[in-house]
Amino acid sequence: MAAANEQFVDWDIVHVPGNAPLSLEDSTVNVVAAKIEPKLASAIIRQLNQICPLENLRHVKRVKKENCQGKVELSIILCLSSDNGSSIEAVPSGVRQLIENYNLSFFDAKVSKCQATSKEEWEEQCKLWPTSFHPPTNPEGVSGLNAEEIKSIYSSMKSVLQLVNSNIQHKVVNAAVIVNPSNGQIISNAQDDILPLLRSSEENISSNLNYEEMKYKWSNNKEVACVNPWGWLEQSCPDHNVIPCDGGFTLHPLKHAAMVAIEKAAVRDRQFFPNSSPCGNDCYSEFYSVMGPAKRLKTEEVQLTEKVSERFSDLASEATRPYLCTGFDIYLAWEPCPMCAMALVHQRIKRIFYAFQNQRVGALGTVHRLQGEKSLNHHYSVFRILVPDKALGEIFLEKLKD
Repeated sequence: MAAANEQFVDWDIVHVPGNAPLSLEDSTVNVVAAKIEPKLASAIIRQLNQICPLENLRHVKRVKKENCQGKVELSIILCLSSDNGSSIEAVPSGVRQLIENYNLSFFDAKVSKCQATSKEEWEEQCKLWPTSFHPPTNPEGVSGLNAEEIKSIYSSMKSVLQLVNSNIQHKVVNAAVIVNPSNGQIISNAQDDILPLLRSSEENISSNLNYEEMKYKWSNNKEVACVNPWGWLEQSCPDHNVIPCDGGFTLHPLKHAAMVAIEKAAVRDRQFFPNSSPCGNDCYSEFYSVMGPAKRLKTEEVQLTEKVSERFSDLASEATRPYLCTGFDIYLAWEPCPMCAMALVHQRIKRIFYAFQNQRVGALGTVHRLQGEKSLNHHYSVFRILVPDKALGEIFLEKLKD
């Protein structure tokens, strides 16, 4: 997809589906086809629809039309190929009779096994054999994003990448930003917080660490918690850089960027809604406590008293605390690990955007695809933002100036 504007030239966004792309062998099925004369097409199609309907290939068009040297040639799917081959004996008896009646010369062909989910996939399918494509009314992928939204997504990802450099000992860490997409408000931002609290230093990121060195750190990202979940066991804590905590040094292996961002979002909610709780079971508990045990049994014909009506009017007028992170987006520099990805399921995140693949334990496309796990009670959409090297260099230089 084209960049949203000049500020994000060569940036791109890719939808990461819940199901891994099938190989050519897994995504196609073998069929028996034959060349036919155009004038016989209608009669043959009617007969085939009766004797050999393609019930599991409704997305595949039965007839393929080609122009060969100005002449129209038609090919038709007769039936699915048999495991015993495509000899005349392996063809169903009804199809065999039709072949003999029309003196058809049949051949093997491949067609797509599943219906296309995008225009690009449909175009690839049609290179084998024509299929039908019906764009979804509420597209989940990139086609569902408008130019203004894409610009906002790129801007949010840029702010995440600016947090990747921890400003401490030239370390590279994962970063996360939770955003309310309805108004662009940042709910929380965070970095990996595995290491103990480090003293701030004027050295921070000094000019002697150039972009090439930082780029090497980004590619060899052993310091990123999601990429190296057990890396905290290898961390050393020089005394002059660490503030003791309760008489010793502490490491917190669970404080990945996404987890810390979730924690900060919860703290924010408690600050903004000190006398409120997420509108979930508590609302029903209060409702039933007002109604009393007798009326609680009248599940189908509940008659609300004036007291109940008045109480619910008050509840409706109050600012409602968000239920966890429902409807929010999260931006991550690196693809989350399974722990963080599952935590985002529990938080009811709407969409996840990440820039760099997690080749070791990536849970959203690279190694696993948690977003496609049907047994979960919540599913989010996942996108990867492709950031060009030039843009990464500019972000790093901006960081040096800060």
